[in-house]
Amino acid sequence: MFTTAWTASPQLPSEGFTPNWSREGFWRQSLRQVVRLTAGGERVRVRFSNAYGNSPVRVAAGAVAAGGSAVRLTFGGAAEGEMSARGELVSDVVQLAVVAGESVAVTLYFDTATGPATFHAQAFATSYRGAGCLLGGGDGFTESSESWYFLSAVETDSGRGDGIVLFGDSITDGFGSTAGADRRWSDALASRTGRPVLNAGIGGNLLLNDSAWYGERGVRRFGRDVVRLAGVDTVVVLLGLNDIGFSETDAQPTYKPAPVVSAREVIAGYRELIRQASELTVIGATLLPFGGSDHWGERAAKVSHEVNEWVRCSGEFDRVVDLNRVMADPDDSDRLHPAYDFGDHLHPNDQGYVVMAEAVSRRL
Repeated sequence: MFTTAWTASPQLPSEGFTPNWSREGFWRQSLRQVVRLTAGGERVRVRFSNAYGNSPVRVAAGAVAAGGSAVRLTFGGAAEGEMSARGELVSDVVQLAVVAGESVAVTLYFDTATGPATFHAQAFATSYRGAGCLLGGGDGFTESSESWYFLSAVETDSGRGDGIVLFGDSITDGFGSTAGADRRWSDALASRTGRPVLNAGIGGNLLLNDSAWYGERGVRRFGRDVVRLAGVDTVVVLLGLNDIGFSETDAQPTYKPAPVVSAREVIAGYRELIRQASELTVIGATLLPFGGSDHWGERAAKVSHEVNEWVRCSGEFDRVVDLNRVMADPDDSDRLHPAYDFGDHLHPNDQGYVVMAEAVSRRL
């Protein structure tokens, strides 16, 4: 039985506020991406997504490495493979011993132009690009990026079926955590529970509406990014704050579209996620305090309070974790605790993400 040990939710190629290579793609170049697994095993397979590509993408060669060992990837027994337009490519299973908490490096070589690349904008980790085929290592990687490209999942033969998916926006994605240090709250939760924990956050994501910059709406991507993952039995939902808050600011041109939504509409979105996750344990998380941020305003305050009361009291989630109360400033419940605030009054810092993970761990 294979278990998803790492994942990143695919996004439409775009620039937004994060410089990246998604629109230009790759040609006669190698791409190396390093990701941290939350489940071990003796065998590995890798998934690549071309979900937003309008033409096939040829992978001329690939490799995966961990603990000083590297193995060439094959695809249906061949050294090369092809992602169909709007499709995916899954490697053959390879022998590679890995442990939970270990990082693996996945390297691909593209000998023909890929066109725009399906990617994950905010990795908070470094990916590398260099000219030519660099599967053998060396110093040829001359460029870096803080996004992931085509890589969507790594699975191991751990046989575990107790994986937890965190489904959300930039707070789940890890904005405000120390880049390159694996200090998102998904990392903290994996360390505390010993269970596979998968991060299905997209910075800026909306529950109810698609965005050119911040991914497909949560109710649409939920099946792909949560329900279909191997070895998962629990999902934590922490999404909706951008739906409520984007319309409060004109500061970011990427915060469009920003329809004004009601608590009733957000709740309907949650009910749709609960319906789709009928085979999973669904934990509803209250929205974090965001007073003083660019998302805050009189209407946003009213809607967020109504939504959080519904999450606490409706009984429609299997369990509830009240992150709003855990993360609040004791002197002003509408604001993040100063010790947990990254500085924008919206995103937690490393310490705040640990507190969130501890609260969810207790509910598990």
